[in-house]
Amino acid sequence: MAGKKKVQSNSASMAEAIRELMEERNLSPESVKQTMEVMLKAAYKRAHGTNENAVVVFDEDESGIPTDVTLYSRKEVVDGVYDPVTEIELEEARQLSPDCEVGDELDIPEDPKSYDRSAVSTGKQLGHQGLNESYKDNLYNEYKDKVGGIIIGYFQRERNGTIYVDLGKVEGVLPVKFQSPREKYEKGERIRALVVDISKTANGIQLILSRAAPELVRSILETEVPEVLDGTVEINKIVREAGYRTKIAVSSAREDVDPVGACVGLKGVRIQNVIHELLGEKIDVLRYDPEPTVFIKNALSPAEVSRVIILDQDKKQALAIVQESQFSLAIGKQGLNVRLANRLCDWNIDVKTEEQAAELDLSEIATRQNAQSLFNDDYDEIASIVELPGVDQRVAALLKEAGIEDVQKFVDNYESINVEGVSKEDLEKINELINQNVEFVEEGAPEQASSEGAEEYQCPECGAKITLDMTHCPKCGVEFEFKEDEE
Repeated sequence: MAGKKKVQSNSASMAEAIRELMEERNLSPESVKQTMEVMLKAAYKRAHGTNENAVVVFDEDESGIPTDVTLYSRKEVVDGVYDPVTEIELEEARQLSPDCEVGDELDIPEDPKSYDRSAVSTGKQLGHQGLNESYKDNLYNEYKDKVGGIIIGYFQRERNGTIYVDLGKVEGVLPVKFQSPREKYEKGERIRALVVDISKTANGIQLILSRAAPELVRSILETEVPEVLDGTVEINKIVREAGYRTKIAVSSAREDVDPVGACVGLKGVRIQNVIHELLGEKIDVLRYDPEPTVFIKNALSPAEVSRVIILDQDKKQALAIVQESQFSLAIGKQGLNVRLANRLCDWNIDVKTEEQAAELDLSEIATRQNAQSLFNDDYDEIASIVELPGVDQRVAALLKEAGIEDVQKFVDNYESINVEGVSKEDLEKINELINQNVEFVEEGAPEQASSEGAEEYQCPECGAKITLDMTHCPKCGVEFEFKEDEE
């Protein structure tokens, strides 16, 4: 019966060289074996014209790391050789393995060093390509999870405005559009940046970095404020003009936690660390509020806003009224403060002084809003106090706890409501909001009128009840016509 036989290789162990290669390129044993096999088979094919009968065998240690490799040429034992690459004469085969017979396959060790220069060069070239691809794949897998996170590197060089950052194994690229305009670096200076993308290059991989992204501020806050990292404080939104100003809206589901205070820290230590990392960029930390008027007031900080008027709820247009002394602060240098507030709240905010607002007919605005709410077919029915636009949520919550949640119930008991923590002025404001936003409809009135009309008329044929809008009796089908009485 035909079988496979192997001639012992005399090649020297390459264990040390393989280990060095794995450590240098951070390669897995499988990738090293795959690369070496491709390289040896490529050289074999260049030397013999085919590699279909080339066999690569590895010796491995207990951890699976290859310690030696041998290239064999698998030949069939025949009586009369036709193809010397794939066949071997029986007599010659028995000199290598005395017990072989015709039909057996014999693995004969090859010495790649004996191949001509072109074969060796081909094998080396493919081997290098395979190693490079394995190396890049390993690096890519190692760094792909860092996208969206912070990484620290050192300024290496600058070309055409683009900054190249030394990150150790890989190179970071900080394009001009992702740089803060006020930041300048010297060679070897530390750079802390956000990883926004990763790509493969001819020499390895590149990480695309950013110093301008709002997410950079979020990541820095997570390292400086434990309450942000564990979710006690939520960052609702960050807007930024890199190098100049950042606004951060924060909130917390826990009533005992001050989200703004947690981010600022004792004596401002935490936020100062963030400002230092952003090289002096101004940062406003403010409280998020689901009520637009309150949120807009907060968003225009550090300016103090007297009041906010919603001009158009659907188009998200609002008017913020401030004192004359606060006007320039609310607008900001070159409109920066109000521009960031617009983006933070997602509203179009117009800032006016008290004097400028006095020249506007705000009563006309209120009338128009009420008219729109009355005649808009798409209006929402307001049933509870908490749904009233502009209502004080604290007062609404206290009333709800006291069992007064429904608008109708509030109106029916308005004069007798007495809830701790709710003042008379609070009740008056809610009553005013109800008058402005809620229209009460008497239920059952149309049905009663129709019923009364039905009692006044009867079909002249069968006596069934009929109404003025009918032309046929619903019971007997007789046709009729109503005429006005003539005097």
